[in-house]
Amino acid sequence: MSNNRLIIFDTTMRDGEQSPGASMTKDQKLRIARALERMRVDVIEAGFPAASNGDFEAVRAIAGVIKDSTVCGLCRANDRDVQRGIDALHGAKAWRVHTFIATSPIHMEKKLRMTPQQVLEQAKLAVRYARNACPDVEFSPEDGSRSEPDFLCRVLESVIKEGATTINIPDTVGYAVPQQFGEFIRHLREKIPNSDKAVWSVHCHNDLGMAVANSLAAVMIGGARQIECTINGLGERAGNTSLEEVVMAVKTRSDFFGLDSGIDTTHIVPTSRLVSQITGFVVQPNKAVVGANAFAHASGIHQDGVLKSRQTYEIMRAEDVGWSTNKIVLGKLSGRNAFRQRLKELGVELEGEDAYNKAFQRFKDLADKKADIFDEDLLALVAQEAGRSSDEHWKLVTMNQASGMGERPHARVVLLQADAEVAAEAQGDGPVDATFKAIESIARSGADLLLYSVNAVTTGTESQGEVTVRLAKGGRIVNGVGADTDIVVASAKAYISALNKLESKIERLNPQHQL
Repeated sequence: MSNNRLIIFDTTMRDGEQSPGASMTKDQKLRIARALERMRVDVIEAGFPAASNGDFEAVRAIAGVIKDSTVCGLCRANDRDVQRGIDALHGAKAWRVHTFIATSPIHMEKKLRMTPQQVLEQAKLAVRYARNACPDVEFSPEDGSRSEPDFLCRVLESVIKEGATTINIPDTVGYAVPQQFGEFIRHLREKIPNSDKAVWSVHCHNDLGMAVANSLAAVMIGGARQIECTINGLGERAGNTSLEEVVMAVKTRSDFFGLDSGIDTTHIVPTSRLVSQITGFVVQPNKAVVGANAFAHASGIHQDGVLKSRQTYEIMRAEDVGWSTNKIVLGKLSGRNAFRQRLKELGVELEGEDAYNKAFQRFKDLADKKADIFDEDLLALVAQEAGRSSDEHWKLVTMNQASGMGERPHARVVLLQADAEVAAEAQGDGPVDATFKAIESIARSGADLLLYSVNAVTTGTESQGEVTVRLAKGGRIVNGVGADTDIVVASAKAYISALNKLESKIERLNPQHQL
């Protein structure tokens, strides 16, 4: 591989999923994996096969359909985890086993309760076990940026001898700063005799807001040639290195970096929206590259300059990352074939004819309320379908609410539970509050509401409102998403979606193994 080639390793479905409430189903992971493949991501870390049967099946399903990217699974440094990863991945056209163990003094003493020598032996055994089955093995020393350099060199030299083909240095707690981190990577590569036998990689967290800067410093100063990142910078705590920021930095400043990521950048924004809709984590408007305001100019001076020459205030083109004017694609007279074809063009595949029929019916219902159907409307509609389950505990049958100045808002809802309709009424501080209280008086979940967020799917007063509700109960955190032209209805759908996830036996706890 050319030395100016930067490998993009996406861990949205593994480390990104560790964000509380971002747990994904198998079908949702398949949709994201296909989007990443269309973007030409080099390595897709599909999950943590040993974390649960659900994650194992998701990784195996992705390994079975992805052809143009390497599919990877994360495994702790023990035979059981590694074998679980091998079993899930071995059917892929190209696959990688990624194994890790902590190497910092605080992690070895407080978490692992292992001596440095025990950690060294465990790392060697895990890589040896993985390499016997898979030619592509990545090793990560967890909390690498806070590890003692001499010991870290011993571990890394040993695992390269055992056959590790990629060495990834994680800044697990986001403690590093760019210049120091870049020099740290360079020091490791210079001191380890066999460092040239492996590709060097970095995995940075954003606790101090420097994940992207640290990753790029590791590339330019330290000689790393793989960056681990996530769509929208998704991840636990403050998140991970943002894929879109790394890719566009390298592309826009090719004069400085002299690197090529190979990414088809026109798929960045559509993939960002897909991940946001599936996880319920809304992208902040001023987020670089993918935020709604990323290419907006409010200042009169800026607007004047852009009108005269885009280069005055735009260093990259909106079209290059997938931004485009809202395109009217369908209306209420559009047929089933046109609907299916547009979903295909958007990279959306539904499982089975019944799923298409249900989605088409919801499209028709939406078209009766909203004259112009945009791509974003279709993606929101499909995101709701993906979040549904055939054995939903609660279903919204009907609802109405009333509010006005000087009046106490009032709501009435009818839910379906086990083929029986249950009705309830409640008052609240607003129509949404009244609706939630009415639903809760039926469900009696006792869950805590952690987040209520509203986002417009498109522009204009006819736009669908997309609502995210995050609930917590008994250590579980789940997101529910609902969309409708009536924001109160969308709110009810989102709350019920979250309740169904709490009831679901399929939804698993987020794997909290931190890397």
